[in-house]
Amino acid sequence: MDQKTAVIVMAYGTPKDLDDVLPYYTHIRRGSPPPPELLKELTDRYAAIGGRSPLLEITEAQRLGIESRVGTKTYLGQKHAAPFIGEAVESAIKDGAERILGIVLAPHYSSGSIGQYESKARAAAEQLGWNGDIQIIKSWATVPGYVSWLAAEVKNELAALSPEVRSEAMVVFSAHSLPLRVIEGGDPYADELAATAAAVAAEASLEHWMVGWQSAGRTADPWIGPDILEITKTLASEGVPAAIICPCGFVADHLEVLYDIDIEAAALGDDLGIEIRRTPAPNDDAAFLDVVAGVVEDVLRKSSG
Repeated sequence: MDQKTAVIVMAYGTPKDLDDVLPYYTHIRRGSPPPPELLKELTDRYAAIGGRSPLLEITEAQRLGIESRVGTKTYLGQKHAAPFIGEAVESAIKDGAERILGIVLAPHYSSGSIGQYESKARAAAEQLGWNGDIQIIKSWATVPGYVSWLAAEVKNELAALSPEVRSEAMVVFSAHSLPLRVIEGGDPYADELAATAAAVAAEASLEHWMVGWQSAGRTADPWIGPDILEITKTLASEGVPAAIICPCGFVADHLEVLYDIDIEAAALGDDLGIEIRRTPAPNDDAAFLDVVAGVVEDVLRKSSG
């Protein structure tokens, strides 16, 4: 194992249980607690998926899978829950790392997501007075292995439909929405999602596909769309019999998948007479972890050569 290089696997974080929903969202809101009605809605959503999200356990399994494949010490660093990114950086430095490589468990770059992860990692290293090399993988949105993994899952879901439904089904590639002002400011996030969708559609030979957005925040600013719920309504009104949502912006089961798609979108589909299916999240799938580890290994090989 390379003792001089540390890999920090970065993720968003999740509340540990229902009691942790308040402090978790207070952290997301930069110290401002969510109003009571929003807190109740959020708590109810976690209750609906079993009382907690499995994201932490999945993320840890992903970290271990990457570590076992790369042969380099890895650390988990999260944006909104312990262990935080700064704590991971500090642990890596204390363990003697001379070089840190960060990979965010999100394939599409945005200044408001991966850009912030990078800023937190660099700020932590600077605060500790560390002079080693730090590098963050910016994007892996169209890595061939990831595209192939998604394409296989989309084809599996299409194959589960009857032939007449399959020929009319729409595949919707989704990711977490962002405020419209971010995209209008030149952020590449929407273009990266579109590139992933186009690559998967080409490999899976899709006839009907589109890009959609989900899980927009509750702010006064408009967020990018169309939202998957609006898409569901539109498709139903057009007589489309089924939609397969491929949440390619997410790599683990968590609230935005287990509730926003599996419960909310599916219930709307039932009401409107359109079948809503979803491709599985990668989670700790061995083939998926081979892909992510390959991204890490490629960067390590190039930067050391």
